[in-house]
Amino acid sequence: MELHLIRHPRPDVAAGICYGQSDVGLAECPATVAARLRPLLPPLYALHASPLARARLLALELGTPVFDDRLREMHFGAWELRPYAELGDAIDVWVTDPLGFCAPGGESARDMSTRVLQWLDEIVAARAADPVVVVAHGGPLRAIAGHLLGLPPQRWLSLDFACGHATRLDIEDWGVVLKWFNR
Repeated sequence: MELHLIRHPRPDVAAGICYGQSDVGLAECPATVAARLRPLLPPLYALHASPLARARLLALELGTPVFDDRLREMHFGAWELRPYAELGDAIDVWVTDPLGFCAPGGESARDMSTRVLQWLDEIVAARAADPVVVVAHGGPLRAIAGHLLGLPPQRWLSLDFACGHATRLDIEDWGVVLKWFNR
């Protein structure tokens, strides 16, 4: 199966603001990003996306997506739309356990990964004939790619998906091939 992972266009949010599942605007035009990405995509594909506006708007420019809540970004609870600088020592606690830490009222990276990988298992099990294109967020894309490439979860943060760019992975019976990253 040919799998294309696309991160949403650059959000219109100030640097240093935690925005996880908050529906923030876009600093890039989704139609412009879609036009730039279209030559990288196959002519026919099944399109899946997060329902959050920054992913949804790009997905709608690329076709007729199936929206799935499991593709949402990690929920940061009480941290949503707050400057990281205001969070004090809580950031240090997060750094000591990046997978298990949970902001008040939010979810952990481990919880986010569990829901995203449940979605991925269903997609892979369906063995779609057409390639699959996913428009989502950095966290879910890291979980998908890191899992497929056999990286330990602690290394998934090293996969830096650029906004408005695409990555291709080919899933074969014998393993996964990273064809290209951040085009």
